[in-house]
Amino acid sequence: MRKILVVEDDRDLLEFVSRGLQEAGFSVEEALNAFAAYEILFNTEVDLVILDLMLPDMDGFEFLKKLRKRRPRLPILILSARSSVDDRVRGLELGSDDYLTKPFSFAELLARVKSLLRRASQSPEMEEVLSAGPIRLDLLRREVRVGEKRVELSPREFALLEYLMRHKGRVLTRIQILEKIWGYHFSPESNIVDVYICRLREKLGLRRDSRPTIRTIRQVGYTFTDED
Repeated sequence: MRKILVVEDDRDLLEFVSRGLQEAGFSVEEALNAFAAYEILFNTEVDLVILDLMLPDMDGFEFLKKLRKRRPRLPILILSARSSVDDRVRGLELGSDDYLTKPFSFAELLARVKSLLRRASQSPEMEEVLSAGPIRLDLLRREVRVGEKRVELSPREFALLEYLMRHKGRVLTRIQILEKIWGYHFSPESNIVDVYICRLREKLGLRRDSRPTIRTIRQVGYTFTDED
């Protein structure tokens, strides 16, 4: 049975979500604050976290950042009343896999939970290190180096680079990248993919004539390649 940790400081809402998940066949752990959530995460294996951002003992974004660093592959769904675009973008950039705003439909929450769990179960076995030329992406340490130089990437930039490197030589469309990295939280017409590709190129020092490089396939998408 899949186990879900619900981190929510509103007792009534926590009970509502937990009961619904249990009726849907999930095992549920409950935490009213970040400290309780840490205790559960250190002592219990969970398959997914539903996280409220407005916690009484820690900023939710800070908790998310710490959790993502410790558990890089754990699916995390933010469930929050903070509904501004800036908050949603920040949550996704810090490593959440999905973001649902309150008030919400439980049916939609359940559908998103199931989708995240399916996606996680279909993920290939992780290699510890992906490399191409001087670029080394360490999946366990969540660290990227170009030669001896360590490069600081946001969780979303790291995920994008990992996706590109795992599909080296393959052309990935903008829609494919949006679906994999952002889960269609942005319109397909959004330029968010192009913005992040530019950031990666700049941080990794990738030029058009360097190898490896991220090559633009006009009107289609991008490919990570180390070939001429």
